[in-house]
Amino acid sequence: MTGDDALVHLRGATADVVLDVSTGVPAIVHWGAPLGDAPLVGLRAALERPVTYGALDTVAPVTVVPEHASGFPGRPGLLGHRRSGTHWSPRFTPAGVTELTDGVVVHAVDTVAGLRLDTRVEIDQVLRVQCTLVNAADTRYLLDQLAVTLPLPAHAAELLGFVGRWTRELHPMREPWVHGARLVENRTGRTSHEHPPIVFAGEAGFGEWHGEVWGVHLAWSGNHVRLAERLPDGRRIVQVGELLHPGELALEPGGSYTTPEVVATYSARGLTPASWCFHRTLRARPEHPTRPRPVLLNTWEAVYFDHDIDRLRQLASVAASLGIERFVLDDGWFGPRRDDQRGLGDWTVSSEVYPDGLGPLIDHVRSLGMEFGIWVEPEMVSPDSDLYRAHPEWALTTPGYEPVLGRHQLVLDLARPDAFDHVLAHLDALLADHDIAYVKWDMNRVHVQGSGASGAAGSHAQTHALYRLLDELRRRHPSVDFESCSSGGGRIDHEILRRTERVWTSDCNDPLERQIIQRSASMLIPPELMGAHIGPPRAHTTGRRQSLTFRAVTAMFGHLGVEWNVLELDDRERRALAAVVALHRQYRDLLHSGDVVRFDPVPDGSSLGTLAHGVYAPDRSAALVAVVQMSTAPSLTPSPLRLVDLDPAARYRVEVIDVVGDARGRAALGPAQQQPPWVLDTVELTGRHLAVLGVQLPAMHPETALLLRLVAVT
Repeated sequence: MTGDDALVHLRGATADVVLDVSTGVPAIVHWGAPLGDAPLVGLRAALERPVTYGALDTVAPVTVVPEHASGFPGRPGLLGHRRSGTHWSPRFTPAGVTELTDGVVVHAVDTVAGLRLDTRVEIDQVLRVQCTLVNAADTRYLLDQLAVTLPLPAHAAELLGFVGRWTRELHPMREPWVHGARLVENRTGRTSHEHPPIVFAGEAGFGEWHGEVWGVHLAWSGNHVRLAERLPDGRRIVQVGELLHPGELALEPGGSYTTPEVVATYSARGLTPASWCFHRTLRARPEHPTRPRPVLLNTWEAVYFDHDIDRLRQLASVAASLGIERFVLDDGWFGPRRDDQRGLGDWTVSSEVYPDGLGPLIDHVRSLGMEFGIWVEPEMVSPDSDLYRAHPEWALTTPGYEPVLGRHQLVLDLARPDAFDHVLAHLDALLADHDIAYVKWDMNRVHVQGSGASGAAGSHAQTHALYRLLDELRRRHPSVDFESCSSGGGRIDHEILRRTERVWTSDCNDPLERQIIQRSASMLIPPELMGAHIGPPRAHTTGRRQSLTFRAVTAMFGHLGVEWNVLELDDRERRALAAVVALHRQYRDLLHSGDVVRFDPVPDGSSLGTLAHGVYAPDRSAALVAVVQMSTAPSLTPSPLRLVDLDPAARYRVEVIDVVGDARGRAALGPAQQQPPWVLDTVELTGRHLAVLGVQLPAMHPETALLLRLVAVT
């Protein structure tokens, strides 16, 4: 193709993409607001960049895989070479275009380097980009990196990324995007607590409901690299891909490598609508759960490793009386696993703790009308285990070096067929021999100097082996739900969610910490996939004490669970917790199918003053909104809360829900005479009034929350 005929116009649900396919590897000319149906004649000429003094005689395009050989001044998208050091700087030429239902595959070749590069670009709710490199020569090609590059416009002047650690995941970090590069690398072998593979860019001052926003996510559960760079000539790019260790991937003649899928979203009106595209994409996948998400009780913080069958039966009985629908047995049920120093890999039921097997406990749980779930950590092995003593060579370590332990454990090399088959056989037997509806799949340590059987780095192969293992177990046991749990938020991405019905958002159940964690997670995943638990009054990880109302309102906006020793509850606490469970079940359909909404904090000099978020019914007939007082505010009286994007013509009744079933839900508000009148009763306003004027918020104590219900009335 030549001239304007070389432009391919793709139209999505909320955004358009224009590709220039004359460049070999395609260049994205436009990704953003819809352009309409007018022909693209003149677009190339209008956007062509001039040659400047002190630069090359041509301006290298920002292709999906930018080329050093074409003069691209930033980080090339493809890094690699032949054994002799040659063919390190390829330049591709066009080799045709294949049309797809929602996109194209653009083919390019470099006959000198002996490489072929196929770039798939599709758009519906989101933009999807994936590249495949083929070694078409007769010698090995050593691949160091193949990353996808997306251009962003000049007015995308701010970046929003996320940083964190264990029990403090997904904290937003916003900064001006002025000059130079922002490089993030993850070498943990999992998606990462510290640097999750997602970044947003937007025009200056963008918020939840205003400003153009672009979001880029790498759907991959292993190591990754992310680069956001403003080039010296002013162009802006985001480049994401798998991070490969030195020598980790070599393409034999005819061999190929396909990048993880890059999933990207665009909104002309802020972060919240941008996140809807991510949510709708996940909800449209065939694997997305369709039945109601059962409220669960997880035994970890109730018993830890102290598994007493009679006590567990009592826990199950109380859980059922509270309306809980799934009982999950956590770590400690297998082998010699009485603490965290032994037993991983010995996936047989402990005869010491369960002399009659798991059957009696499962039968008791099922007789109460609940499902039974179980915890496993199949990617790990304890040095003090029968498995390791029999097969020390199965550990993902480097021979000749003393391995680095984490939580007294090593990584098990699932890329080895014998290790893979061993784990598959034991997990298959566990699920075949027991009435298990749910598997909590944990992964509690990072990869360090992990070499596979060949001696090369093994994180890439390990990640694909994990996918194969989950895929095969799901094929054999299609009715079982799987949760991705990696010390909490260490493995949250769209690729693992093709194989799981839930992710564990954080090991921290402190609602104050969870407000930020879940708010950020909601930018990528919808509530029904987000594990959110009510912990005990005193948080296990932080030591803070909080009210049940605060804990309940926080956990309400997710896949609800309880991680609390319910045997210790007094009668009032039991009634209150039962009311919370009933309330969640009452509104579960709305919470797990509606549009997540977040509202920008009112500028008051405090970054953690009042937060608000919620879920709107898709037809805007109802809504649940949480108002959370994170800390003291500088103002005695808070600002009104403006609820945007409701039906402007509809009239809504707004009321406060007593979450725990009695007046204690309002106790944090102080004396009634000091509160807005509507809080003690209800108020009816149009959607337009709620968006423009809002409702006056009550004064609230720090670390408290209100749950608002909105219903459209005739």
